[in-house]
Amino acid sequence: MPARNNKQNIIIIFSITLLAVMGVASLTPAFPTIARHFRLNMDEIGLLITAFTIPGIFMAPLMGILADRLGRKAVLIPSLVLFGLAGAACAHTNNFNTLLILRVFQGLGAASLGSLNITIIGDLFEGNRRTTIMGYNASVLSIGTAFYPAIGGALALINWKFIFYLPLLAIPIAIWALTTLPTPRPENGQTVKSYFNSLWKIVNQPYVWALFSMNIFVFIILYGAYLTFLPSFLETKFQSDSFEIGIIMSIMSITTAITATQLGRISKLFNKKQILSTSSIAYILALALLAFSSKITMVIIAVIIYGFGQGLFIPTIQTLLAGIASVRERASIMSINSMVLRIGQSMGPVVMALFYIEEKFFFVFMAASAIALGILIINNIFMRFKTK
Repeated sequence: MPARNNKQNIIIIFSITLLAVMGVASLTPAFPTIARHFRLNMDEIGLLITAFTIPGIFMAPLMGILADRLGRKAVLIPSLVLFGLAGAACAHTNNFNTLLILRVFQGLGAASLGSLNITIIGDLFEGNRRTTIMGYNASVLSIGTAFYPAIGGALALINWKFIFYLPLLAIPIAIWALTTLPTPRPENGQTVKSYFNSLWKIVNQPYVWALFSMNIFVFIILYGAYLTFLPSFLETKFQSDSFEIGIIMSIMSITTAITATQLGRISKLFNKKQILSTSSIAYILALALLAFSSKITMVIIAVIIYGFGQGLFIPTIQTLLAGIASVRERASIMSINSMVLRIGQSMGPVVMALFYIEEKFFFVFMAASAIALGILIINNIFMRFKTK
């Protein structure tokens, strides 16, 4: 592949990655403002995340199968268009139930984006180059999650509805990908039965189930304790406004971005099990520190540690999953992982709300720290045979 085309393909992939995280990251700093507008409590405002993520639970595996059987673009382009149009439509309602319905449609469009970008990286790159691109992709994702909260928080100071016009950027990216991105169409000499048999053999391994389980836990923490409860924690305890909340949350993402760009080098020094163990310990420490934070400086230190763990964990898991399947099953494997992530995202606000006892954030962050301990245990039990 010519170098120029290679760079252009990477830019398109990274653009899709930025869209994949836009639907939540840009919105969470505005949660306190939206909650006041619709007169909602903390349990109800989390539905804006749940409504967005639930379609991915049911549709992501189907999207992966279609991408394997019909080609990547057959799924990617309609998904981008739906994501953009449904997102913009959210700006034109003052009814919370209607907003939730539109978020479901937007989530349907987003259901395949976070898996197809990883699938295409797996299609186009191999070996340490794949690991390096995965790291940079995670860095781009983190840059998005760093800047989107700041952008969303700034827009919310004017009008929270303006945030929902951001997804319209998906339309030009869809046109660019349609006309430029050379996604390979897998050879499908397999019958449908043999395809599913091959897919099941890949999935039905303790090692793969361990990867999926760790991903669920990480996203329960991220979308529950971090994205849902941290903004309200900052507003309640430190009287931070939406813009300040966005800036503080962006610090985590910037740390993640810096860490992820170094994953290619780190992977040459440490094996995947060691990297995942280190990230798990970082999660445990960061969340425990948040639970005991009495000063804003303690919060900032905690989110930096959290970002370090995130920068190691996400691209490492993605690299491992992309490497367990051939091009014929890769989209399905990554889509199953996307379904797993959506389960974690959807469960996060609900599970963490169970620990919001007497309106104290301490129990939320300590429960999240305990979940991170579970990730460390799973990694050390099931990853001992996969250390390369």
